Amino acid sequence: MKRVFVAAATLALLVGCSQNKITGRNQLSLFNEADIQSMAATEYQQFLTQNKVVSASASKDAEMVRRIGQRLVTAITSYYATQGLSEELNGYKWEYNLVNSNEVNAWCMPGGKIVVYTGLLPITQNEAALAVVMGHEIAHALAKHGNERMSQASAQQLGGQLLSVAIANKTPAAQNLFMSAYGIGSQVGALLPFSRKQELEADRFGLIFSAMAGYDPQQAIPLWERMAAASNGQKPPEMLSTHPAEATRIEKLRELMPEALKYYKPVGK
Repeated sequence: MKRVFVAAATLALLVGCSQNKITGRNQLSLFNEADIQSMAATEYQQFLTQNKVVSASASKDAEMVRRIGQRLVTAITSYYATQGLSEELNGYKWEYNLVNSNEVNAWCMPGGKIVVYTGLLPITQNEAALAVVMGHEIAHALAKHGNERMSQASAQQLGGQLLSVAIANKTPAAQNLFMSAYGIGSQVGALLPFSRKQELEADRFGLIFSAMAGYDPQQAIPLWERMAAASNGQKPPEMLSTHPAEATRIEKLRELMPEALKYYKPVGK
């Protein structure tokens, strides 16, 4: 029986591997993107009803989040068009909201559902740095890293086919795995960490997207220096829990910067 289960699991892993169109990397994707986007839309609206959303009409910070989001989406749409990958954005209905919370965090669900926490703003300090963070989070969603993490976890725990059905039916177990995979709330248990490879992909495309949107990607360096300093020996910000801050991160960002700067054209120039 054990051999049959192992064989079935191995077959699921082989069948579930596909090449990501934007990164070019083969990754495990056991879940249908439409199902994941449907769950994202449901969970996003539920999250907004349970948290204090800051109105863009009454807050310059919320308006900034919306402005950055719109500029990033324009840049991303253009980038995907030049790569002949516009269909990859099918189903994306972008939303950008600022939520009143001391948590130092931001995230993007599949389908373009973005949240920035007010606790992040004292660390980003300026619009370009916040654009780098939002670009990074959007890149995680576009690279389907959440699907990949959920697929890896389900292959180990429940078996891809079983959890795929659970995702489609939006069961509590599937909801918990989904929230954990996308780094939303610690109440769902241990958050699934991003791999170094996923982080590098999100850093690379996040820099490119923010640069294309007219924001200086070089703001990423002091941003992550401030992020690391924010821990001050205490519990690190949530972003450092879900996005490992290796000692080599800034060095990697410097290596990525020349490519990003090729796309950078300040707004109005």
